Amino acid sequence: MAEAKNPVQAVDRTFDILEIIQELNGARLCEIADRADIGMSAVHNHLATMVDRGYVVRRGEVYDIGLPFLGLGSYARNQTRIYDTGRPEIERLAAETDKLASLVVEKQGLGIYVYQASGETEVELDTHPGKQVHLHCTALGKALLAFRPDDEIHTILDEHGLPAMTNQTITDRTELFEEVDRIRERQYAVDRGERLNGLRCIGAPVTDGDGRSIAAISVTCPSHRIDDGFFHEELPELVLGSANMIEIKNNYA
Repeated sequence: MAEAKNPVQAVDRTFDILEIIQELNGARLCEIADRADIGMSAVHNHLATMVDRGYVVRRGEVYDIGLPFLGLGSYARNQTRIYDTGRPEIERLAAETDKLASLVVEKQGLGIYVYQASGETEVELDTHPGKQVHLHCTALGKALLAFRPDDEIHTILDEHGLPAMTNQTITDRTELFEEVDRIRERQYAVDRGERLNGLRCIGAPVTDGDGRSIAAISVTCPSHRIDDGFFHEELPELVLGSANMIEIKNNYA
């Protein structure tokens, strides 16, 4: 991971505070100070400045993210070519499967949701554009990892570890690399309730001309609402087909 040669501590602290607020879905001053290990006076100064600029809002004792970040996020997403090429295919895949289809990219060793589309009867999950997730516990993330060099995977795992999200999460590095080998062979990844209990997911990489993953797409659904035959036989082909279409548009259009 690239590191700043001369990091500005105040900027680091500001982003720490913002990430804590997002993680806690709104937070009190004392919670932020405790999580960030920063004095309450310093945290208050950071928050007051961001409130003045509108980037943080205060509701009673709770601080939350302000709407100006929506403009910055939308701008950043619209500058990403994979969003333009992937969005139509994600919408088509959601409509065809009547499930939740997602597009994710990797940044700093985490997966970031770029776009999602839902079928008419699919349930809402905790994911949304901008949400960050660990790579080892999702089909999307494992598909991204599998089409990266082994030394890069090790670097990501050194940075972020293998935290258990459910009792199905792979938390052993050797076991994860065995899973990576299977994904490379069949070209798609499977999530068996590894991030959220009761969900299953098929994910496939979107690669560049050199076969390196630049994104991943998936279809997710509750385990009890999908037939085993469709999940294991038909759904992988649908997801792989959509990933291939995005690759063609992104790499050659």
